[in-house]
Amino acid sequence: MKDEYVAYVGTYTHGSSIGIHLYDVNVEEGTLTERKVIPVNNSSHIARSLNGKYLYSIADEGVAVFAVEDDGDLTPINKVDIDGMRGCYLSVDKTGRYLFVAGYHDGKVTVVHTHKDGRLGSLMDGVFHKGLGSVAERNFRPHVSCVVPTPDNKYVCAVDNGIDQIKMYKLNTQRDRLKLVDILRCERESGPREIVFSESGKYAYVIYELMNKVDVFSYRDTENGPEFEKLQSISTTSANVDQAHDAASGMCLSPDHHYLFTSTAGDNTVAMFHIDPETGCLEKKFALPISGEYPKDIAMFPDGKHIAVANHESNTITTFTVDYEKNVLVQKGRPMKVETPNCILITKKGVH
Repeated sequence: MKDEYVAYVGTYTHGSSIGIHLYDVNVEEGTLTERKVIPVNNSSHIARSLNGKYLYSIADEGVAVFAVEDDGDLTPINKVDIDGMRGCYLSVDKTGRYLFVAGYHDGKVTVVHTHKDGRLGSLMDGVFHKGLGSVAERNFRPHVSCVVPTPDNKYVCAVDNGIDQIKMYKLNTQRDRLKLVDILRCERESGPREIVFSESGKYAYVIYELMNKVDVFSYRDTENGPEFEKLQSISTTSANVDQAHDAASGMCLSPDHHYLFTSTAGDNTVAMFHIDPETGCLEKKFALPISGEYPKDIAMFPDGKHIAVANHESNTITTFTVDYEKNVLVQKGRPMKVETPNCILITKKGVH
């Protein structure tokens, strides 16, 4: 039996949008068909539990959790207050016990306990970042834009867009507390936004909102803690663009982990990079327009042959076929209307 897939698109709730838009995915065609909208206030990011049973969403109230039904529909379970301003990014650790929340507005990393029955429980810990950024009119204080565990689940990486740092924490599972163990200091005025790890766990890719670049790092755990070594820095934009008005935004890996895709607002392009399996380094294959404005997030279809782009400012989702031989994107149909899309997750129907 062939797997069936759905797409969840989180949106800001104003205008015609009221929450998470649910789409049926035609993998072979590379198209999405909207089925319904599940109400949730300002779903700026969503994540799925490791066992596939639950979907977590940022909400004005904190974090909302839904049961994922067999057809991909969502049934509300509960919401928890994160004792801070609305978050912007969610991830789960490799045990499924902890949910991590990044706080862009208040510079906070929050850890929430997840129950086996799907309910979100108490706040285990919350850490406010401190410090000043170097661009006073934009980056004058901490903005945590991404929180993810390392592939070995030994550390938690908190990307701070405002102070140009990635802080590494160790989670004490006895006391459920975060302990700062190291800081990766990025280039000043670079604006790190998100980090993803290679399938092997040996390499990390960091996208920078202000520099419009991706850095490649090697990663390993040592006796002295996590060790990141920069291997490469490469532009996300097309040639001859006005860098000052661009903002690198989305990033994802292809299902086979052979390619990295990034999106850049202003330039309004998606770039594709081939990943060298030996070194983890990137070779840019293209940076092409996506027929939309502010491509805030991107997602690969499970066959690796198509890509969906959430265009925040033009209120659309555009889908494309990726031609790996000719290094081009071929648009599939007309842009689909959806108000202020923030994030897109393409995933299997029902429980994994």
